Amino acid sequence: MAYDEALAKRIRKVVAAKRGIQEKPMFGGLSFLLKGRMFCGVLKEDLVVRVAPEEGEKLLQKAHVRPMDFTGRPMKGFLYVAAQATKSDKNLAEWIGRSLEFVSSLPAKKSKKK
Repeated sequence: MAYDEALAKRIRKVVAAKRGIQEKPMFGGLSFLLKGRMFCGVLKEDLVVRVAPEEGEKLLQKAHVRPMDFTGRPMKGFLYVAAQATKSDKNLAEWIGRSLEFVSSLPAKKSKKK
């Protein structure tokens, strides 16, 4: 299992009303993008969220949150949130909302011309 399909389904419910959301296989899991930028995803059983780097430092103090170290080095602004922290739909929506808020503040990603 590359990612938790049940968690992906729950994320889809949270973002269903939001326009411009795309899904893309990434990192061996599933990523959700807004304006071409990843805001959250699922890798194995974990929720992956993107937050402002300075906020990420504070959020690491929360239970069941750790740096995203997919490459062996922590990625600034990306966090793994374990299933224990997203059991309720409310908690999941809060994490996704935080991530969407940050990514919404960024400029659209420029498409690469071939």
